[in-house]
Amino acid sequence: MASLFRGLMIFVLLACVSACTMKPVRNPSREIPPSPNASSLQVKQAIISSLTKRGWTVGTVTPTQVQANITVREQFKAQIAIDYSATHYTINYRDSEGLKYNNGKINRTYNRWVIFLDKEINRELHAARIDTQNTGPDDGDDDDSE
Repeated sequence: MASLFRGLMIFVLLACVSACTMKPVRNPSREIPPSPNASSLQVKQAIISSLTKRGWTVGTVTPTQVQANITVREQFKAQIAIDYSATHYTINYRDSEGLKYNNGKINRTYNRWVIFLDKEINRELHAARIDTQNTGPDDGDDDDSE
């Protein structure tokens, strides 16, 4: 009986730990204030440069969207689409493998990748003297300090 109880407790503990790693998918959105320096081309260049620096592989590029993917240790894969213009950009989740996406929740590792990418894009835009403003709840602050 004691071993059955121990087994049940271990199962419950593992279920709780697993649930703690699942977070709502973040889709950061940034407004770029009007500026004589800002152009759609500069925003696209900042996005592509940031993707490369963060280890993402750039896929399809159109005048309003950049698609990219990342593979980590051949086990974890994510695909994103970044919609952009001279006045904004939004990083959108597309698909993943190994990150346990389910009903709008995903392993918090994905959110870290997106937060770091968002910060890198902001750095690139700032370096080009194009400042950004947060327009949504996903301001890049990682509150996953558990």
